[in-house]
Amino acid sequence: MKLITRDTDYAVRALIYIAGRNNRIIPASELVNRLKIPRPFLRKLLQRLNKKGVVKSYKGQGGGFTLAADARHILLTDLIEIFQGRLQLNECLFKKRRCPDIARCPLHKAIEEIEKDLLLKLSFINLASLSLKFKRAGIH
Repeated sequence: MKLITRDTDYAVRALIYIAGRNNRIIPASELVNRLKIPRPFLRKLLQRLNKKGVVKSYKGQGGGFTLAADARHILLTDLIEIFQGRLQLNECLFKKRRCPDIARCPLHKAIEEIEKDLLLKLSFINLASLSLKFKRAGIH
């Protein structure tokens, strides 16, 4: 199981880059060159983020992308949901279908508690905090 898929990872990287550019419109070509993300793949991610209202796109000469909201209001959990669906750890590990004993299963209860803790911790991570951590690490 992957907590963060490649789509989410690349989208977060692109958004961190955009967030660190002080509301400047960032051309897709700049993102491709700086982040080494294949252009068609990046375009697909940015189109999805645009549809979901995370970024704004500008067409034509001087076009590109900006954040549609303050980076403090773009949550990692929202980005995970856009690209992966609802984060859920508590599916039965032993069967391909939903377990009929889910209400009594001690493993399910333990995993459910871990999932609650994980979601709570992830809900405090926003694009601004990630951007700051990347800057401090010299990755920005």
